[in-house]
Amino acid sequence: MSRVIAGPFSRVEGDLEISLEIAEERVVSAEVNSPMYRGFEQIMQGRDPMDALVIAPRICGICSVAQSTAAATALGSAMGLHLPANGRLTQNLTMACENLADHFTHFYLYFMPDFAREVYSERSWFVQTQARFKSVTGTAARQSLPARADFLHLMGYLAGKWPHTLAIQPGGSAKSLEMAEKARMLAVLQQFRNFLEQTLFGDKLEAIAALDSEDSLLAWKEQRPATASDFRLFLEIAYDLQLHQLGRSAGRYLSYGSYPDEASHLFRPGVWVGEFQPLIPGDIAEDVSHSRMEGPYTALPPALGITVPVEDKSGAYSWCKAPRLAGQVMETGALARQLVQGHPLIRDLTARHGGNVQNRIIARLLEFALVLPVMENWVKALRPGLAFCVHGKMPEEARSFGLVEAARGSLGHWLHVHNGRIYNYQIIAPTTWNFSPRDTTNTPGALEQALVGAPALPGKDIPLAVQHIVRSFDPCMVCTVH
Repeated sequence: MSRVIAGPFSRVEGDLEISLEIAEERVVSAEVNSPMYRGFEQIMQGRDPMDALVIAPRICGICSVAQSTAAATALGSAMGLHLPANGRLTQNLTMACENLADHFTHFYLYFMPDFAREVYSERSWFVQTQARFKSVTGTAARQSLPARADFLHLMGYLAGKWPHTLAIQPGGSAKSLEMAEKARMLAVLQQFRNFLEQTLFGDKLEAIAALDSEDSLLAWKEQRPATASDFRLFLEIAYDLQLHQLGRSAGRYLSYGSYPDEASHLFRPGVWVGEFQPLIPGDIAEDVSHSRMEGPYTALPPALGITVPVEDKSGAYSWCKAPRLAGQVMETGALARQLVQGHPLIRDLTARHGGNVQNRIIARLLEFALVLPVMENWVKALRPGLAFCVHGKMPEEARSFGLVEAARGSLGHWLHVHNGRIYNYQIIAPTTWNFSPRDTTNTPGALEQALVGAPALPGKDIPLAVQHIVRSFDPCMVCTVH
């Protein structure tokens, strides 16, 4: 048996290091280390609660809207605010814009370039993939970067700027919209839809959203050549390399629910463990037994959480805590969202093959087809001239939380106000769930489990299969350790 330290990883937000135990050219055990501590939860202590709207988004420049929305939701809950329709629609649109831009960046710039490496030069799809996705020189970057920039013009209308907008408020949005801006936003969405339908999918978004099983997906694949679209090329690669057998998860999935309306969510909250179960936020707790953090041996709910670093703690190997739901490891992200929501394609793919690299990517791409048409309807539903925000007073004493779905999965902020100041502020980010270390039972986290069994051929600093698995989760390490 040999031990390999994999890292640093390119095309990953923040610092990541993974210790791999390898036997017979397979990973048999993994320890995922988040090696950079930042201390945002300590920065919050003693401040005016509204300062969270300024500080929390600066945890990350990629997920800043998600952090803003989680903070605003926690503050709004503490104040007992009910968002007006325009405020809710605007927050949903702003979150959706960031999430889809994140999916877009991940597919075109982070994930697909790995398949343009010379190690795949004998594959039938390699020449096309290298011409399309090779870093710097591939045609995809030249097309996708302007398309992404044009799509992010929505942020100017919705939030004034991105990242680190201050428009998202506990009572809605501080930036109202005029009728002319609605028309411009619809034009931006139409332009992005054109790119998705012509380049990414080579088909109507509604046709992609209607795929309801692996059989229908394969039939769609066989009806068009690999050159037809980027999604079609991905499927060619995925089935050839059998990515559905790579990076299998433990089979437990968590979603806090995305894009609320008056009565429910576009994607409902819940848990998927082979069947749907309701989410019980009180079942969330964080274990620090293998984290470089102070704390008791037993896991604490985040409302009572402690974030005090201990550099030389015995048995610890990561600055990341180990969140668990009812003591269980959970995977979060687009795959989890669509399993919880019940999309038939994702349910069927996962029933056949489990959670894996291929299914994580398909779920992320599917969300383009599911969310963009709804964004068009949200813009049409905006009513200029009516309220976009309501205001309230922060009580001297309050406990609340804000749960949202970032692109990478479930993000939660827990707030405790005492004597009008922040007494405790705790955050669990999506990558905290997915890249957690072991807990007191020595149970590995979601990525640690997914890496077991991955091929680890000699002569590679970081085994390519390990890179595919890691990137399928799209880690944001700066959010992980906040």
